[in-house]
Amino acid sequence: MKALHDQVYEKAKVKVNIKVTAPAETSAPTTIKGNPIPGIDNIIAISSGKGGVGKSTITANLAITLSKMGCKVGILDADIYGPSIPTMFDMEGARPLSITVDGKSKMEPIENYGVKVLSIGFFTRPEQAVIWRGPMAAKALNQMIFDAAWGDLDFLLIDLPPGTGDIHLSIVQALPLNGAVVVSTPQNVALADAKKGIGLFQQENINVPVLGIIENMSYFTPAELPDHKYYIFGERGAEYLAKDKDIPFLGAVPLVQSVREASDYGRPAALQEKGLVVDQFVEITKKLVAQVLHRNSHLPPTKAVEITNLVGCEAIKS
Repeated sequence: MKALHDQVYEKAKVKVNIKVTAPAETSAPTTIKGNPIPGIDNIIAISSGKGGVGKSTITANLAITLSKMGCKVGILDADIYGPSIPTMFDMEGARPLSITVDGKSKMEPIENYGVKVLSIGFFTRPEQAVIWRGPMAAKALNQMIFDAAWGDLDFLLIDLPPGTGDIHLSIVQALPLNGAVVVSTPQNVALADAKKGIGLFQQENINVPVLGIIENMSYFTPAELPDHKYYIFGERGAEYLAKDKDIPFLGAVPLVQSVREASDYGRPAALQEKGLVVDQFVEITKKLVAQVLHRNSHLPPTKAVEITNLVGCEAIKS
């Protein structure tokens, strides 16, 4: 300014206008995602809002149907407080062995009927209640996920506990799920909680695709009246929910005594050679795999190639 006053005009004034333009902030939500497990191509969570709708039964029979189709399958029983999978696979009292993989000690999943299984039920007595807070349950889950020698799997099915809580968040934080399946009966009290289960996976910061809804205990047909269907828990409730939420309806499983008996005896119904229930599970499994492949085809090419290489899995050819 002194030079301006001395050489130009002694009363000169300078006004400076400054305008700073900053780029608009993008408020993209932080998506909760975990790290992939080497060798496992597809990780699918099987969920239900309400307890007692047969979620574990559906999980066991889907896994066996996939195995019969030639897929390599595992189940992680994440129902920490009520693990049922060891009973359904005739594994009660079994204990995983410790093996060394690449110089590290790992748990070896127990295998039966062509399905590898890990469950908290392997580490507790049948009458023992698991009284854990969320962080302790999450730590146990992480050990079964990452300290296990799963080997190469086409599908890892995760049997989640009922509801929407700590375990569910721990799973979506630990693992990059390919999708989730929601199981419900047709009755309104179950559907109300199924909606919450769907809402969990559709949360903006979770964003796990819901691959479909399965209706369990859809109807009852007495052996002496094979042409009759009795809708004990309501009719087509889960199917209507799927339509309302614009989610695929994968199919309905009838209320059949042999399904319950087979699970209790440790030989899931899908192990049978033929029958109505076997046919239903085959159709449901084919639709599920089709949804998985459809979902995977929308990922970037390198990722899609990596997770759709289901060598020997007949389900993808059907």
